[in-house]
Amino acid sequence: MVEFKTMKAEEIKFGKNNFLEIARKKAIAEEGENEFIAISRGFYLPDGTKRFKKSIALPDDAAVRTFVAEKIKEV
Repeated sequence: MVEFKTMKAEEIKFGKNNFLEIARKKAIAEEGENEFIAISRGFYLPDGTKRFKKSIALPDDAAVRTFVAEKIKEV
């Protein structure tokens, strides 16, 4: 079984009911731990609860983070 722990998260709301979240997370399993960056898109239910729709996990690697940040700015 894998347990996920959110170390830090930032979100921005957009549109009527949507949000984008960028978070540093840790996956904890018997085999060890692995930190990664998660970029998730979701929406809010009428009661204010978050519901996630899609997500991508990026390795916690400086070269990958730099590449993604630069390419987002260029697009």
